[in-house]
Amino acid sequence: MTQNAGIIGMGHAYPKGILTNADLEKLVDTNDEWITTRTGIKQRYKAADNEYTSQFAVSSARLALTRSGIEPKDIDIIICATTTPDQILPSTGCLIQAELGCDNAAGMDVFAACSGFIYGISMVESMIRTGQIRYALVIGAEVLTKYVDYTDRTTCVIFGDGAGAAVLGPVEKGKGVLSTKIRSDGRYEESLYARGGGTKFGTSHETIDNRMHYFTMKGNEIFKLAVRSMADISLEMLEKAGRTIDEVAMIIPHQANQRITDAVAQRLGVSDEKVYSNIAQTGNTSSASIPIALDECLQSGKIKEGDLVLLTAFGGGVTWGASVIQF
Repeated sequence: MTQNAGIIGMGHAYPKGILTNADLEKLVDTNDEWITTRTGIKQRYKAADNEYTSQFAVSSARLALTRSGIEPKDIDIIICATTTPDQILPSTGCLIQAELGCDNAAGMDVFAACSGFIYGISMVESMIRTGQIRYALVIGAEVLTKYVDYTDRTTCVIFGDGAGAAVLGPVEKGKGVLSTKIRSDGRYEESLYARGGGTKFGTSHETIDNRMHYFTMKGNEIFKLAVRSMADISLEMLEKAGRTIDEVAMIIPHQANQRITDAVAQRLGVSDEKVYSNIAQTGNTSSASIPIALDECLQSGKIKEGDLVLLTAFGGGVTWGASVIQF
């Protein structure tokens, strides 16, 4: 017997530090008009030197657990979607599991860049639906500002830090995740990458001197791929769910760039009011962007019980995905 899986509680967390466009003007050859025109970003949250990814993941998860009414001991699995783990080993998911006291849960990481939260949703939805587990925590958490090159104005103006978490569990028939799909295409690896630190190039004076541990991005290539991929997979998942774009109350895309968000909305044929955006205040928080935005919508009443919501993302890898959820 199968059962529907849905989101039953959410939370999000930011660092206290804020890096504005005016602050960046002092660090790199840029200005507020250049950043705003190309990205839509006015500020981004920035972790302190002694802060790290799991701290924000735990804060957002505790809030999600409180709102869901689920005890830590009842969580069966924790999936942390992150590109910026605390360390190579163990996984950040395991560290979160210990800190939360989820003694009966497995902990693991998903490394799918900006699509990571949807990857996590896809994984646990099928596990809940088939009865393998009952409750899951899916967290998107990033401290991206520690991986940006503050001499490269094309990347350092984009990324911010934060975390968002969702508790998933069984929900009544007709609600929850109606359809979800994830994709990747490694042929486009050079559109967004960081070479240093892995087994191929390692960590050495040479990799550090060549700034290989920072993100490198080809913005024009990413733009075209992202718009087409996010729009196409969104329409595919709506069709699979037996719904239309007109029935969707809110679209929450990955907050990559305001121009990408606008282009996706245009391709889907919807008004800007139907597409949530918080990138002006948060910057691009990669895997954390969708759960942060979704929680903001739930807490502000922009999404209410009974609403149909479309989540769609695209990230380095390249990866992409979409989920259609009935709240």
